Amino acid sequence: MSRTCCHNRAGARVGLAIVLAAIALAAAPRLDAAAPERRAVDIWSEGTRMSGDLWLPEGFGDGADRPAILLTHGWGGERAHLNQSYAPKFARGGFVVLTFDYRGWADSDSRLVIVGDQPKPDANGEITVRARAIREVVDPLDQIRDIASALDYLSGEPGVDVKRIGIWGTSYSGGHVITMGARDDRIAAIVSQVGYQGVGMTPGRREFARKRGVEKARGDIDPIPQGIDKLPNLNGTPDWAKMLGYRPIDRAGDITAPTLVIDVDGEELFSRTKNGRAVYDIVKAKAVAEYKTYPGKHYTIYRRHYAAASTLALEWFKTHLMGE
Repeated sequence: MSRTCCHNRAGARVGLAIVLAAIALAAAPRLDAAAPERRAVDIWSEGTRMSGDLWLPEGFGDGADRPAILLTHGWGGERAHLNQSYAPKFARGGFVVLTFDYRGWADSDSRLVIVGDQPKPDANGEITVRARAIREVVDPLDQIRDIASALDYLSGEPGVDVKRIGIWGTSYSGGHVITMGARDDRIAAIVSQVGYQGVGMTPGRREFARKRGVEKARGDIDPIPQGIDKLPNLNGTPDWAKMLGYRPIDRAGDITAPTLVIDVDGEELFSRTKNGRAVYDIVKAKAVAEYKTYPGKHYTIYRRHYAAASTLALEWFKTHLMGE
């Protein structure tokens, strides 16, 4: 991250680059072969329904438990992008694959905030209220909760081997998978691609984020802000107060699962050496780890290097979840 709010050139640069990443992900090569079976699913997270897709490998349901991969998207990414390329490719590789949209994004249901005073519950504990739908807010802590719920869903799927579940994340969720891998021992392999690991928030940005937290707590702004502090050309409202102190790198030392970190050598959103490379250096002290860079900038990983990077990730999962 960079300087205060979104009015500075660094913030604009971050926003534009992430937009390009999202566009590039949407434009990632589609696979021409017959797509694996895909099943629409509903996932519940903190009482709100999330939309997901479960991709099934050939022969699934034959009585043998299969390894699985949970795909997670960054910032305001949607599962439609992952469904175009990564999910079917990994499913063809023999994995059960789950994609999903965070609460309040795409066709997942919204979190709700009551408008006006909350009435007293009736005898059944029920109330009738007016509520505001919360849409497209970028909140790393809520995204982590949603990822955990998706992992719960995947772990409960009949035919999934709960001891062989991997997690893949890109861009902002490249940090989320480090957090999840450190705190959930169900994760048996990790791929973090061009991930922001929480290193780079300037003193000015920190001061601004703390100010937003005070304003939320005192009711000076909406408790879950929408439509403010947006980065240029980027969907979604960043909840800066929730981003303050979110540093996946601080959990990297707790990871024991094999971890692949993929970066680009010309990363323009943040310092790759202080984020991805630094996480790799920490993880490798306790776990099997590999660090791979490709030439180019952030979004080239989704286009020019899509085939190579996705194949590298697939082989990582095959090695550590299938023993190949």
